Amino acid sequence: MKTLILGIGNTVLCDDGVGNRVAAEVGKRVSDPGITVAEACHGGLFLLEAFLGYDHVVLIDAIQTRGGIPGDIYELSPGDLLSARHLSSPHQVDFATALELGKALGLPMPSRIDIVAIEAGDVTSFRDTCTPDVEKAIPIAVELALKKCPAHQNYIGEG
Repeated sequence: MKTLILGIGNTVLCDDGVGNRVAAEVGKRVSDPGITVAEACHGGLFLLEAFLGYDHVVLIDAIQTRGGIPGDIYELSPGDLLSARHLSSPHQVDFATALELGKALGLPMPSRIDIVAIEAGDVTSFRDTCTPDVEKAIPIAVELALKKCPAHQNYIGEG
């Protein structure tokens, strides 16, 4: 199974970069050639190209929910994201719509998509570090992302 672990975010916007930070840590621990670890700063339609040819995707991103506590970690599926601010392009094509478009166009889309979302507190301040509560969630999110992969025996010990 060809797997993509993809962190999304903007690393200069405080907690918005948590997906990238988690992916960078995951990348230090994955040694399986069937698993690609990458980072991106786009969502929506831009994800279609990134997903092409993969059987499984583990997507890692910041999220802001009503009443959420910064640092909380959620395990989601694409159906949970009918319209998510951090997974949509500036043209407002949400994540679920982009996936449906890929399927409708007959593109080779993944059969399985897992989402690891970290509740963000501050996504607007220009800062290259996360807030303390989100920073504490990074190692937990790394472990969760690794557990979502089919071949966890190919991981290098904790970084």
